[in-house]
Amino acid sequence: MEPLGTSTVLLVICLSCLLLSAIWKSQANKRGKMPPGPPPLPLIGNALQLKTNHLDLTLSKLSEKYGPVFTLHFGMKPVVVLHGYDAVKEALIDQAEEFAPRGKMPFIDKYFQGKGIIFSNGERWKQLRRFALTTLRNFGMGKKSIEERIREEAQYLLEQLQATKERPFDPTFLLNCATSNIICSIVFGKHYDYDDKKFLTIMGLMNDNFEILSSPWGQVANIFPSFMDLVPGPHHRVRANLAKAGAFVMEEVEAHRETLDPSSPRDFIDCFFLKLDQEKNNEASEFTTENLLMSTIDLFGAGTETTSTTLRYGLLILQKYPEIEEKVREEIDRVVGRSRLPCMADRGQMPYTEAVIHEIQRFISLIPLSLPHSVAKDTLFHGYTIPKDTTVLPVLTSVLHDVKEFTNPTEFDPHHFLNKDGTFRKSDYFMPFSTGKRVCAGEGLARMELFLFLASILQNFRLKPLTDPQDIDIKPHLSSVGNVPPKYRLCVMPR
Repeated sequence: MEPLGTSTVLLVICLSCLLLSAIWKSQANKRGKMPPGPPPLPLIGNALQLKTNHLDLTLSKLSEKYGPVFTLHFGMKPVVVLHGYDAVKEALIDQAEEFAPRGKMPFIDKYFQGKGIIFSNGERWKQLRRFALTTLRNFGMGKKSIEERIREEAQYLLEQLQATKERPFDPTFLLNCATSNIICSIVFGKHYDYDDKKFLTIMGLMNDNFEILSSPWGQVANIFPSFMDLVPGPHHRVRANLAKAGAFVMEEVEAHRETLDPSSPRDFIDCFFLKLDQEKNNEASEFTTENLLMSTIDLFGAGTETTSTTLRYGLLILQKYPEIEEKVREEIDRVVGRSRLPCMADRGQMPYTEAVIHEIQRFISLIPLSLPHSVAKDTLFHGYTIPKDTTVLPVLTSVLHDVKEFTNPTEFDPHHFLNKDGTFRKSDYFMPFSTGKRVCAGEGLARMELFLFLASILQNFRLKPLTDPQDIDIKPHLSSVGNVPPKYRLCVMPR
């Protein structure tokens, strides 16, 4: 058999390109009048125009050309980007029902498969989220009882910090343990020691996943999931880590089943089992063992990683700005003193501390693109038609760093949240927990933890960086699903 000639090969390539172009145009016609955007290439879409690290900054540059609502193609899939406060508010608040569904994250969906709270949709999502919110409130979220648990955990944390004896240390695991123990008290009904090896292993797995998902590996795996399945790399650890975390949670679930007392539920898992038993004859019930497992992983993971990373980032920033750290400490001494730990009743009298915490969350923009949304039906938005099930990315960084609201959006400045008279200034642009129907279910708990943990640390310790504050880099080490701070060590000096 003779080899194909050069002209034949070129002809095949040209015909293939024409065929792909025809398919692409056919799909574009079906999509109707979607928002504008850069022309995509067949198969790879706009991949060459996207920086997989700091994707939010790339999208900001594109918005300058294409406006606050534009279309990108992640591979063959169109994605609508919402940039700026007005576009995000109009979608997630003014048209909340249409934009409520969770969008696709192929890399993660392989594990969760639409189960649990965070990655589910439709009736399943409504039932599980409603149940989770009710149960979290019943076990103290937003109440005095959970405040006392956080203050008790703050005491554990302070003891661990004291034990460093002014030596350099990485605060990651201490902060992870502190924040995780709060959600564990609600979900598992128990407290883990800071040296519990199994507990620390799970903390490490969650840290690893957050970093991988926030790296270029995670971003590319979400854009080209089938291709990346064949490519070696750290992204393959994510599913293995989730499986190990699932096994940890499943041990707790099985132990709860064996010791369940229907007359005295101890925590979220017990309450879920009671609901599961109550609806065992309902074939359409969403209260299944699979949804219990995935919902518990959702609460456990989200209740640990986001708050602990915010605290870790905050301590790094305060090392760079010791004058801000000192002003917070002066306010703590004036309002709280040294004889007791801070409490939530103090917060109203501590506008500077509150402004610093808000500015930490604003500045770091922890989840820069939110988690993806989609539209429940063909949706008219800004004069364009977004087809049903199209993925939508609300760029939260574009809201938190909006120059119309924050005078120096890329600078860390607590005065963004202070009035001229020194009182605390609220802002509608403050959306670190997203907004609308998919707003973080644990927002109230996270805010309480951030205030009580940070105020307790600064009340009892001074932060001592290992380098000159001017040399501290506070730009994200990784940026994609999340903004991950650079790794660092510090010393804490007892006061």
